[in-house]
Amino acid sequence: MAPRDTVESPMRRPTIADVAELAQTSRGTVSFVINNRPGVATATRERVLRAMRELNWTPNRTARALSTSRAYAIGFILARDAMALSSDPFFAPFIAGMETRLDESGHFLMLRFANSHESERAAYLRLMEQRRVDGFVLSDLTQDDYRFDLLAEHSFPAVTLNVADRSTRLPSVSRSDEPGVAATVQHLIELGHRRIAYVGGPFHYLHVARRRATWEATLRDSGIEPGPAIASDFTASGGSAATAQLLDLPKNERPTAIVFANDLMAASGMSYALNRGLRVPEDLSITGYDDFELAAFLSPSLTTVRTDPTAWGAAAVDHLLALINGDDPSDLALPPPTLITRDSTGPAPQ
Repeated sequence: MAPRDTVESPMRRPTIADVAELAQTSRGTVSFVINNRPGVATATRERVLRAMRELNWTPNRTARALSTSRAYAIGFILARDAMALSSDPFFAPFIAGMETRLDESGHFLMLRFANSHESERAAYLRLMEQRRVDGFVLSDLTQDDYRFDLLAEHSFPAVTLNVADRSTRLPSVSRSDEPGVAATVQHLIELGHRRIAYVGGPFHYLHVARRRATWEATLRDSGIEPGPAIASDFTASGGSAATAQLLDLPKNERPTAIVFANDLMAASGMSYALNRGLRVPEDLSITGYDDFELAAFLSPSLTTVRTDPTAWGAAAVDHLLALINGDDPSDLALPPPTLITRDSTGPAPQ
């Protein structure tokens, strides 16, 4: 019997060889690119990534993991309630920035939520012991953060968002909060405000403590006694409740301006104040932080601090992948945030 002709299936999946051919390079170079290894020229790397997109080709993570003893995943554990984060304006763009870089390098994100110290620690241990991730991005640093010692015990790579309060072997990717907070408070002082309150998150977070300290120092440097400071929880309901507490103060103690630690609390606080019959900014000036998408479309539009969480997430992944691939990156300081003045701030009431 004569052998049958073999016909290649039109549905054949593209291979790494197809990528190499389209990018006009070798299979080894393609492998270097998908593993984010150094030594590949920028133009060549871009050709390989473009070829991968045109062919809709992604590396087989299982095969890669078996051949390299790597998981091709990074861990991101948030010690916050998952439902509370569903409306958080910071983490969605931050994670989007992370995913952009992870997709380009053939890695994926292992996202976990923990609602207690015990469950957070258990999540780190489980991912490390099972080798389900190659490293971590650490957010929400706390005073004397236990995670530094835990990761050191397991020799696990990680990068921190912002600088720790003690010496650590972990490199940081930071965007200093101090310039944005100081500019916000100074803006209010120049508008004539002298009773300026602060509404932050839980004060055990380093970034919360640093922002509060900057608010206080900026006021004292101008000879102004700091107004009340409230520890809230970054949620809309928390911002509304904190605003109610401040507006219930005696009239001669009530703030004429409130600095909120994020835009979500600021927006809900502003809504509460308007519903109580106050005018913003004629009776009360309000500022936020992060410049979330709706800040410019509120009525009145929200004065806030622009932080660019998308770029921060991308930079954190780049730094961590470099560390995982054997580089020794130093601390990275991103450009400082900038104050965006809009209609929610105005001269202090007479």
